[in-house]
Amino acid sequence: MTRTVYVNGDYLPEDQATVSVFDRGFLMADGVYEVVSVLDGKLLDFDGHLVRLKRSLDELSMDNPLSDDDYLAAFRALVERNGITDGMIYLQVTRGNPGDRDFAYPPAGTRPTVVMFTQSKPGLADAPAAKTGWKIISIPDQRWARRDIKTVQLLYPSMAKMEAKARGVDDAWLVEDGLVTEGTSNNTYIVKNGTIVTRALSNDILHGITRAAVLRFAAEAQMQVEERSFTIAEAQAADEAFITSASAFVMPVVEIDGAAVGTGQVGPVATRLREIYLEESRKAAI
Repeated sequence: MTRTVYVNGDYLPEDQATVSVFDRGFLMADGVYEVVSVLDGKLLDFDGHLVRLKRSLDELSMDNPLSDDDYLAAFRALVERNGITDGMIYLQVTRGNPGDRDFAYPPAGTRPTVVMFTQSKPGLADAPAAKTGWKIISIPDQRWARRDIKTVQLLYPSMAKMEAKARGVDDAWLVEDGLVTEGTSNNTYIVKNGTIVTRALSNDILHGITRAAVLRFAAEAQMQVEERSFTIAEAQAADEAFITSASAFVMPVVEIDGAAVGTGQVGPVATRLREIYLEESRKAAI
């Protein structure tokens, strides 16, 4: 079946969907994005993703081209038109097409470009890796300094993922000034003596929507949480480690740079948090 995608208000077969060669998302990576997971045909954490989208747009002085209701209607239409039960919806907003290439922002009133498409992922919540855990490596964090803005500048995370793949592991954690910032596309955590440790929010990391939900659920379950930075050595010596993201939910990490974390098996804290997140998120999905 040909996938239906959304481009600037139109629903089109994917092979007929086009964006101008002068679009600043293509020429300058001048755009932001969000990824919303779909489980059982419903959207997870939709409101949180829209709040972060607006923040990213504001930080880049970009207009928000659609209302909340318009985004919701488009997401639901794409789910229906593409028959998505489990999967993801990708949304990208760029500064648009000024008609030529220029470092200066285009004139006020230039129409932003809005693209949305689905990715079908049957059994998304039942990933086998959740039972076995991820193995990761650490590499230097060489990204720009505004990682709190969810931009489409993803070349370095892509390079990091390919480095991890080349070394036979699942992902990489990025390290700056001796401290872990985040994963290539996820927030990072360790567990020591029952306390969940994760880096505090700042411009250094993405303000994860799944992160916020998981920390809220952890507090409700009376788990101890400490927001501070940690080193790779501390992570290797932890009882457990895990990551969170919109598509991986809560994913255990069992090995870092060749060293087993804890027993080298998936631990109880990550397992329980994944169960809680999926249960509560499904209840609240729209």
